[in-house]
Amino acid sequence: MQLIQGTPDLSAYLVADEAIDHHHPLVRATAARLAAGVGDSYEYARAAFEFVRDAIPHSQDAGDPRVTWRASDVLEQGTGICYAKAHALAALLRAEDIPTALCYQNLGVVHGLVAVRFRGAWHRQDPRGNKPGVDARFSLDGERLAFMPDPSSNEMDYPVLYAAPHPAVLEALRAAVDRPHLWRTLPTSLPEQGAP
Repeated sequence: MQLIQGTPDLSAYLVADEAIDHHHPLVRATAARLAAGVGDSYEYARAAFEFVRDAIPHSQDAGDPRVTWRASDVLEQGTGICYAKAHALAALLRAEDIPTALCYQNLGVVHGLVAVRFRGAWHRQDPRGNKPGVDARFSLDGERLAFMPDPSSNEMDYPVLYAAPHPAVLEALRAAVDRPHLWRTLPTSLPEQGAP
């Protein structure tokens, strides 16, 4: 699949916003701690990915009813669904000047991922968290995502790389009083629109 950069200006994929709040002190401190143990930006990206994937449980897997959506809240509360974990990873990567996009799959409901820019290309990564049957890994040499869409079930990859979270995703996260409520209101598709 050809990924489509939704915003031509690469600097848009380094911007902080309300969800990807990489100027927040907790995000900065976490990024500094992760950066201290690595030699280059590639190693940092892998460390940040593994931290979000492994140290922050997916709230559904953990049975945690809390809903987070800001990167700083995900880090503070130590929980989040795929979208929230993608926001946290994007913030940690952008904090170290690594262009990072948000991207999505339709797996019956919309699933959130990130894409990082290395070696002149975008590479999708899925920090949702591993469990039996799910083995996502950081890779620049072929995708190692948690899930692959099944076209026979009308599942698909969305090709657009967003600089900011899709409005349908943010609306669902912000409106949810808890994870069971969120599960009933998750977007089942992304409305067609210009990339933010």
